[in-house]
Amino acid sequence: MAATDSILPAPPLPGVVPARARTVFVVTHPEATHHVDGLVGGQFDSELTAKGLDDAGRIAAALAGRISEERSRSVVSSDLRRTAQTATAIGDDLGVEPRLDRRLREKSYGVAGGREQSWLDERFVAPPAVGDRLRHHEGVEGAESRLEVACRVYEAMSEALARDVDDLVVVTHGFAATFVVAAWIGMPIEATGHVAFHVRSGSITTLREDGFFHNRAVVAVGETSHLVAD
Repeated sequence: MAATDSILPAPPLPGVVPARARTVFVVTHPEATHHVDGLVGGQFDSELTAKGLDDAGRIAAALAGRISEERSRSVVSSDLRRTAQTATAIGDDLGVEPRLDRRLREKSYGVAGGREQSWLDERFVAPPAVGDRLRHHEGVEGAESRLEVACRVYEAMSEALARDVDDLVVVTHGFAATFVVAAWIGMPIEATGHVAFHVRSGSITTLREDGFFHNRAVVAVGETSHLVAD
């Protein structure tokens, strides 16, 4: 869905799964090389550090402890290396093959991706407090707007939530995770100009739909108790 065409969520897909009791676990990848090297992440394709790989195993173990073997499950992930590595660890513990989806990638910072964070800081134009925050340009060539990120993540979530599974694991990035949660609760895209769910790297956010009223709840945001303290 092109951001310039519409800011409405994608329409229901044919054969969409009806409301059901289910849980969605939103995982942000743990420590990656761009974190320790002081580089801009975004869609720069960094990989997990040794610590990040260890933490991916801890995330996987935590999820395996929460997801019953009797329940069907699926893992969908951003296709960048750091998220794919995290999803592989989770998939191994859950006995499923992760599905990679580039629409769950982190926000692109254009030509700043992979450069020193200070390079971006010197050029970054912060969004206004009021006005069209969704289409705001941050002053960096090739950087995505908030609207462009929201549109692609909403589209990915529309498809992911149509899958006939009891438990869904979504592996993504810190900025993109906000729009995963916003899509889950049905927030209109045009209302996402200010929304933010701040989560640390390696976190688990738990979303749940009950089996009677089919209300969608945000149960816990950005849990990191499964990680070893720094």
